[in-house]
Amino acid sequence: MPKSPALPTRVLLVCAAIGVATGILGGVAGYLSLAVSATVPVLYGLVLGSHVLPGVIAQALLRRPGVAIITHLLAALVSSAIAPAWALRYLGTALLIGAIQEGVTAIGRYRSWAVWRFLVSAVIVGIILAVPIGLAADIDKFQPWAYVVYLVMFVVGPVAWTYAGLATGDALRKAGVAQQR
Repeated sequence: MPKSPALPTRVLLVCAAIGVATGILGGVAGYLSLAVSATVPVLYGLVLGSHVLPGVIAQALLRRPGVAIITHLLAALVSSAIAPAWALRYLGTALLIGAIQEGVTAIGRYRSWAVWRFLVSAVIVGIILAVPIGLAADIDKFQPWAYVVYLVMFVVGPVAWTYAGLATGDALRKAGVAQQR
């Protein structure tokens, strides 16, 4: 008897659909980040936080190993088609965030799908992104209050988008998208 694939075609198609939808959002967020960085840079973390969506939705809906990283990479390809100047950033961000989401879930052996687990991933993502981006943005030039708000938004952004992703995954699950036949 032939061995069944690690991820059935149905799962891959759901990952692709989530990747396309969130990739479009990611491409738009790329352009939006320019405007936010130029006008209210302290809110940049809120925009950047949207990049957690592909993995959150995929994991919340499908609850399988590998779906976060696959969905992130597909979303990055779509985002790159929309904003090609940032293709390498999208791919790097997809690998980083997808690996964090998969890693946190793997620690629990892909058995815990509680909200707290998703929030742990979001906070880790926010902290890891805040440091290099903060250095690149030269936030030492900010007023002390803006410095604090800037860093806090890097955690608040991924957490807020994680809640949006969980709600989306829950709605898709209730609609029967994840049902096995």
